[in-house]
Amino acid sequence: MVGEVLDVMKELAESGMTMVVVTHEMGFAKEVGSRVIFMDEGVIKEENTPAEFFANPQNPRLKEFLSKVLM
Repeated sequence: MVGEVLDVMKELAESGMTMVVVTHEMGFAKEVGSRVIFMDEGVIKEENTPAEFFANPQNPRLKEFLSKVLM
């Protein structure tokens, strides 16, 4: 079911629909997002393009989070 929902959301994004999505699906965020935001305790800690966000995270909490979810 999750995959089907993500497929529909990807189609909507490709059609030009603007969306704000909260997810732990990092592959989806990387593939579909135009901007990725990392929040910790309700505070924006980092915002960037998906390429820069995943390849060159600056915030220590983001680095820790990505190291755990992108194994």
